[in-house]
Amino acid sequence: MPKCPKCEKEVYFAERVSSLGKDWHRPCLKCEKCSKTLSPGSHAEHEGKPYCNNPCYAALFGPKGFGRGGTESHTFK
Repeated sequence: MPKCPKCEKEVYFAERVSSLGKDWHRPCLKCEKCSKTLSPGSHAEHEGKPYCNNPCYAALFGPKGFGRGGTESHTFK
């Protein structure tokens, strides 16, 4: 019986959600930053942890700077 990577309990077939190559309980598949419940395929992964695509993953790991892209995105240090 597979174990949920979040709560470490067994995941039964009726409650299984497969994502990131693992089997999760539906309530356990949440964004690591904002805790929004995610559906398979509608999120991103970083170091094995799920994040919602927008805004969490983009804000944490996407391009930095004003406008997040384009000519105004240069960051001065």
